[in-house]
Amino acid sequence: MAVSPRLSPAMNVLHQAVQKAGRRLLRDFGEVENLQVSSKGPGDFVSQADLRAEQTLKEELARARPGWAFLGEEGGQTEGAGAADGAWEWRWVVDPLDGTTNFLHGIPHWAISVGVEKRIAEDKTELVAGCIYNPAANELFWAEKGMGAFLNDRRLRVSGRREMVNAVFATGIPFAKVQRKVEFSMTLAKLMPQVAGIRRFGSAALDLAWVAAGRYDGYWELGLHRWDIAAGLVMVREAGGIVTDPAGGEGFYEAGHVVCGNPALQPKLREVVAEGIAAAEAARAAQRE
Repeated sequence: MAVSPRLSPAMNVLHQAVQKAGRRLLRDFGEVENLQVSSKGPGDFVSQADLRAEQTLKEELARARPGWAFLGEEGGQTEGAGAADGAWEWRWVVDPLDGTTNFLHGIPHWAISVGVEKRIAEDKTELVAGCIYNPAANELFWAEKGMGAFLNDRRLRVSGRREMVNAVFATGIPFAKVQRKVEFSMTLAKLMPQVAGIRRFGSAALDLAWVAAGRYDGYWELGLHRWDIAAGLVMVREAGGIVTDPAGGEGFYEAGHVVCGNPALQPKLREVVAEGIAAAEAARAAQRE
């Protein structure tokens, strides 16, 4: 893959790391039936492939940026070399294999997602860069704050659609024993009659990347983790999209409740999601009475 002249040193490091981890995952994907799999919970699996990919990323990123902290889905938080406990300035936020269920079923829709988080105050951070790589499709999405979003070397923009009737949105369906099923059902019932289609492909990172690429007009999901969305949030905003929580606020990264899309349709999608949440709360209140 050609290296873009737009790459900063940190992004160059990130590209090399995700591609190295991606090559290893592709080998495992070719032998997916031989993977030893253990369950972490309903619909959430960890495999040898996850663990090996995260270790590759941790080693490669630490070698280039030893002072940076690392937050991974599998291994949790580690501080950078020389950093006092909790005093990191820069942090990698890593999902080594987003779309594990797809991966384990031989479906080539999964990705490595790495976001870059910077501490700007004692109790405040911001996301400044991200990379989402789907090795099976050889698609590397990346973005840096103020520099734009890209697919390989092509600049990305969110879609230009303005009418709900023409829109295709993406989401994640809550799986067994996961909360928020009522919120999802209420939102879906309100949204389906208004739009051209709703998709659930099983990778939050790629859903966000595809919004940035204009393939989806918007995306919503509740209860996500930081590593699911860190890279994609930067990407959507750098592609000209809007990201909020369902109430229209900035709490999406901490709470994991995300509504994003192009400037024309995101407010309309957010309104429907908020209505779905309110309807779910009302239904639960009625049951308690």
